[in-house]
Amino acid sequence: MRDDPVIWREKGGTGIMALFEIDESSGLPVWVQLRNRFVYLIKTGHYQPGDQLPSVRTLAAEAAINYNTVSKVYVNLESDGYVESIRGRGVFVRDIGSRGDDVLSVADTEIEGCIRRCLALGMSIDDVKLRLIDVAHRIQDEKS
Repeated sequence: MRDDPVIWREKGGTGIMALFEIDESSGLPVWVQLRNRFVYLIKTGHYQPGDQLPSVRTLAAEAAINYNTVSKVYVNLESDGYVESIRGRGVFVRDIGSRGDDVLSVADTEIEGCIRRCLALGMSIDDVKLRLIDVAHRIQDEKS
C-alpha cells in the first residue's frame, strides 16, 4: 500500500524528520499506531508542554494519511489529556506532569499491549514469552 515511511516536519520546521513509520504488518490500525507514537513523543519530551502539533490537514497531507484518521487521533489525545485543542489556533501539548513517565514505563505500556493482544489470539503466556525472546534475538541479529 505505502512504500515510504510516514514523515512530517520536526518541531521548529528546520527539516524533515521521520518521526513515525506505519507498520502494515503489525495488525494495529494506523490511527492507533499514530496515537501511540504521539504519546511516546510527548512522554519522552520530544514535544514539550505548549508545543503545537502539526495541523490535521498538514499531517494528513505530509503523512499520506486520511484526514479523518488524523482527526480521530487528535480527538483521542485530547480526551486522554495529552493535548488541548484551541479553536482557530491549533492543537497544543498539555503539561502531563506526573504522567510524564520515563522511557521504560512507556516501553512497559507498549509491551503489555502486545502481550494482551497475543493472549487474545489464544497464545499461552509461555508461548508469548518465547516469541518475545525469539523476536528480540532476530532484531538483535539484524542490527549486527
